[in-house]
Amino acid sequence: MTTDTLTRTATRIDRRPFASLGHADHGWLDARHHFSFADYHDPARMGWGAIRVWNDDAIAPGTGFPPHPHRDMEIVTYVRSGAITHEDSLGNRGRTAAGDVQVMSAGSGVRHAEVNVEDETTTLFQIWIEPAAKGGQPSWGAKPFPKGDRAGGWAVLASGFGEAEALPIRAEARVLGATLRPGEALNWTVQAGRHAYLVPATGALMINGERVDTRDGVALGGGEYRIEAVDEAEIVLVDAN
Repeated sequence: MTTDTLTRTATRIDRRPFASLGHADHGWLDARHHFSFADYHDPARMGWGAIRVWNDDAIAPGTGFPPHPHRDMEIVTYVRSGAITHEDSLGNRGRTAAGDVQVMSAGSGVRHAEVNVEDETTTLFQIWIEPAAKGGQPSWGAKPFPKGDRAGGWAVLASGFGEAEALPIRAEARVLGATLRPGEALNWTVQAGRHAYLVPATGALMINGERVDTRDGVALGGGEYRIEAVDEAEIVLVDAN
C-alpha cells in the first residue's frame, strides 16, 4: 500500500482519502471506486476481507445501468439521495429511495437493471460482499430505514446472522448505518480475523483520534474503535470476514 494514498496508525486504521479513490466519469455516471473495479486497478486495493467493491456513484436523471448479469455476490445498495429503480430477471421490480437499502443475492445467476427515473441525480453506495457459499437461488429485497431510527446508535441494515430487522444476505457480514450529531460518539469492535470498512456519507469523524472527512474510506483491522462526529454525520459500516 502506498504511503501517499494511505495513512496507517498503530490502531490499524487505513484511511483512503476521497481524492485518492479510483474515478470514472462517463457523463451519465460519475463513479468513485474504493477498491479496484472495471478499468480502475490498484493491486493495493483489491478488496478488504470479503468486501470486494464499494462504489460511490452519482447517476444522472433518466439514465442507469441496462440489464446485465451477476452471480455469486451479495450486492447491497445504500441510496444517499434521489432514488433507484430495480428490475430483474426474477420478475422483481422496486424503487429504493434516499435512506433506504436494497439487497440482491446474485446466487447462481441473475440479470438486473438499475435506472434513475427521477428528475434529480441519484447518489448511492453500492457494496459487493463475497457470499459464504456459491450458488443458490437468487433473490432481491428492499427496506426503508428512517434516519431517525438510527440517530445516535447503530442500525443493522443487512445481515448474514439472522437479525430480524435487517435485510438478509448470504455472507458472514453486517452492514450498519448510524447518524450522529456533533460531539456524539459510537464504539465498534472488529473481532480478530474480521475486516471492517467505514465511509461517512456526510460529515467528518474522528476515529481513535484520526480525522476522517466526508466520503473518505477507512479500512479497520481487529481492535476497538471510538467514532466521534465532528459535525452532523451519516455513517455506513460493513463488518465482514
